[in-house]
Amino acid sequence: MAETEAALRALARNVRAARTRAGLSLDELGRRAQVSKGALVALEKAQGNPNFATLVRLADTLGVSVSALLEGSAEGRVRVVAAGDLTPLWTGPRGSEARLMLTTQGPAPVEVWRWTLEPGEEYPSHPHQAGVVETVSVTSGRMTLIVDGVEHLVEAGRTAAFDGDVPHTYRGAGTGTCHLIMTVHLPPGPGSPS
Repeated sequence: MAETEAALRALARNVRAARTRAGLSLDELGRRAQVSKGALVALEKAQGNPNFATLVRLADTLGVSVSALLEGSAEGRVRVVAAGDLTPLWTGPRGSEARLMLTTQGPAPVEVWRWTLEPGEEYPSHPHQAGVVETVSVTSGRMTLIVDGVEHLVEAGRTAAFDGDVPHTYRGAGTGTCHLIMTVHLPPGPGSPS
């Protein structure tokens, strides 16, 4: 329980700081991110339990990575992360899951995700901000990647890249579990050197 409270406090602190840096009121952030003002007030008070889609919309609106909203203070120059130590940010009813492993630092951060997709289970994602590029590298099994309504089969040993500013969906394909690494390449934030 203490870990959950610490994570909510870090999220509250990081959302408030990013909103302040962006010069947005709670009303304006809520309008842009399609999140109610009440939910934002609760979030900034370290209350509630925002879902994965809400975190993605807030991160996109604030021009930061999801992990920038979640992480505590920096721990040093090298970070080693074990997948089993991280709570899934999305789980499907059949056992699929997505875990945010880490986000690189710098003006154009990259999020590294570990996903498992069960056959037929899918995660539909809303379009991200302009300039976001995603890659999916399937390490075992197979998946169907749907980008802007077009299906692409991605099998083990293959990687796909696409602009994330259009609707996209990840779906498990075949008869076994699909394991993949997804990266989300974020554009430089405001004030970053080009």
